[in-house]
Amino acid sequence: MTQGERIREVRSALGLTLEKFGDRLGVTKVAISNIEKGNRNLTEQMTKAICREFNVDYIWLTTGDGEMFIDSDDDFIERIDRIMAGEDDVRKNLFKFMLELSDDDIAALDHLLQKAIQFLQDKEKD
Repeated sequence: MTQGERIREVRSALGLTLEKFGDRLGVTKVAISNIEKGNRNLTEQMTKAICREFNVDYIWLTTGDGEMFIDSDDDFIERIDRIMAGEDDVRKNLFKFMLELSDDDIAALDHLLQKAIQFLQDKEKD
């Protein structure tokens, strides 16, 4: 995956349009589009700005190794805030849905997810 593709992945994960992503970095949507398409190289300054603004891991952005985002509770809360302020209604609605679930609902959902994970792990062994 190229750096441009990784930037597109970050933008998509945050639910931001080219314009909103560029605004946060002080550049146009055309500049972001050109980087994502590989028409322009990603500068060191832009790389650092993306990492700082969106809590993206520098190593992941530059090499593809590791995780996309830097994880901490503060970072996680900030990411949720960005999603809720973004334009991705599907992600927003998922968070709203989760807030409405009871403790029993959460336990049932956790149980289903654990079963799905186990199923996938067993399937990989076959």
